[in-house]
Amino acid sequence: MVIGFFMILVDSTIVSVATPAILRGLHTDVNSVIWVTSAYLLAYATPLLITGRLGDRYGPKRLYLVGLTVFTIASLWCGLTGTITGLILARVVQGLGASMLTPQTMAVITRTFPAASRGQAMALWGATAGVAILVGPVLGGLLVDGPGWEWIFFINVPVGVVAFVLAARLVPRLETHSHRFDWLGVALSAVGMFLVVFGIQEGETYDWGTISGIVSVPLLIGVGLLVLGAFVWWQAHNTHEPLLPLGLFGDRNFTLANIAITTIGFSITAMAFPFMLYAQAVRGLSPTSAALLLAPMAVISGGLAPVAGRLADRVHPRGITAVGIGLTSASLLWLALVMHPATQTWVLLLPMALMGVGNAFMWGPLGATATRNLPLSSAGAGSGVYNTTRQVGAVLGSAAIAAVIQARLAADLPGIPGDLGGLQASGGSMPARIADGFASAMSESMLLPAAVLLIGVLAVLFFERPASHPR
Repeated sequence: MVIGFFMILVDSTIVSVATPAILRGLHTDVNSVIWVTSAYLLAYATPLLITGRLGDRYGPKRLYLVGLTVFTIASLWCGLTGTITGLILARVVQGLGASMLTPQTMAVITRTFPAASRGQAMALWGATAGVAILVGPVLGGLLVDGPGWEWIFFINVPVGVVAFVLAARLVPRLETHSHRFDWLGVALSAVGMFLVVFGIQEGETYDWGTISGIVSVPLLIGVGLLVLGAFVWWQAHNTHEPLLPLGLFGDRNFTLANIAITTIGFSITAMAFPFMLYAQAVRGLSPTSAALLLAPMAVISGGLAPVAGRLADRVHPRGITAVGIGLTSASLLWLALVMHPATQTWVLLLPMALMGVGNAFMWGPLGATATRNLPLSSAGAGSGVYNTTRQVGAVLGSAAIAAVIQARLAADLPGIPGDLGGLQASGGSMPARIADGFASAMSESMLLPAAVLLIGVLAVLFFERPASHPR
C-alpha cells in the first residue's frame, strides 16, 4: 500500500524540482507553471471525502487499484504533452487518481492494526513520506539533468505497474460498509475550493482587482467562501449520509489534528517553490544539486520516524507533535534568514537538518493521534477527512505562495518579466545585478509557511491523552 503512497509523494516533490525546467521548456511564466501543481492538488483534494467513502463501500483494495491505474495512465499523458495547458489538464486527471488511492492506504492501516500498536504502523507511513522527500527531488534532478523534465512523469509508469501487481496479490480484501453518496456536497466543495484557489493564485496577476466586466478577484474569493459556507450548512442538515461527517469532529483530538495537518500541508507545499527557484536561479545549481540540499532533512526524518512512532504509542501527543511542528517552523525561519546569493552551501544544510528532526516528530505521531479514537466503521471517512484537510492546506499553500512570490518579485525587482526571460540561462546563475533582489523575494516568501505552522503548534497544544494510551 505504501508503494502507491510513496509514488504520489515522489511525484509531488519531483515537480517542485522541475519547475524551472518546465518554465523554460514550455515557454511559460512562474504563475502558470505553479498551476501545474495547484491544478493537481485541487483535483486531488476535492474528491478525497467521497473516495474515502467509496473505499468503505467497495473495498479499499479495489479503490486503490483503480486509483493507481488512473494515476499511472495520467502520468504517461503528462510526459507526452507539449503545452502548459495540456500538462495542467493531465495533472487534473492525475490528481483524481491520487484522490482514489491515498485514503485507502491510511484506512487499511487503521483497520488492520489495533489502536495500541497503530503508532508504529503509522511510523512506517510517516517514514515513507520522509524517504520520498529525499528520493523525489534527487530522482527528479537526475531526470531533468538527463533525459528531460518529461521523464519525471514517465518514471511513474513502471512503478505504477509494479505497485499494481503487488497490491493485487498481497493486499487483503477487507469488509465493506454500505454508504449513500452526497454528490451535492461534492459539487459545492469543488466549486467553492476552485473559486477561492483561483482568486488567491491569480490575485496578483490582476492586481487584486477586476478580471473581466463585473468579475473581480475579491468577488471570486467571496463567492467561493459563500459556497463553502453553503457546503458546511448542507453537511449539517443532510438527513441521509453527509459527505463530511461532522460528528467525527466531536472527537477533540481528531479536530485539532485536522487543523494542524492543514497548516503542515500548506507550509510543506509552499516552501518548495521559493527554495527551488532560489537554489537553481540564484545559485545556478543543477536540479540534482538543488535536490541534494534536501538530503539532510530526508535522511534524518526517515531515521527518526521509528523512534517517533514508538513514542507516539507511549507519551502524551501534545508534546511530541508540538516539538515536531515547532522545529519545522523554526527551520523555515532559519532558512529564510540565510537565503542570500553568497551563502555557503553548508549553512543551508543546517536548517534542513533541523527540518528533518521536526518532520520525524510531526507526520507519524499526528496521523496516529488523529485516528486513534475513531471507530473502525468510520476508518474510511476519517482518513478521507484527514487527507482532505492536508490536501486543502497544500492547495491553499500553492496558491498563496504563487501570489506572495509575484508580489515580492514586483517589490524587489520592479519590471521583472514573469517568465524570467533573460535573467537566467539554463544551468547558469543570475547576473549579480538582479540576484540580490531575486534572493530577497524568495527568502521573504519563505516567511509565510513558517508563520502558518505556528497555528499548527497552537492547535496541538490542546491535545488530550488518547484512551488507549498507558497512564
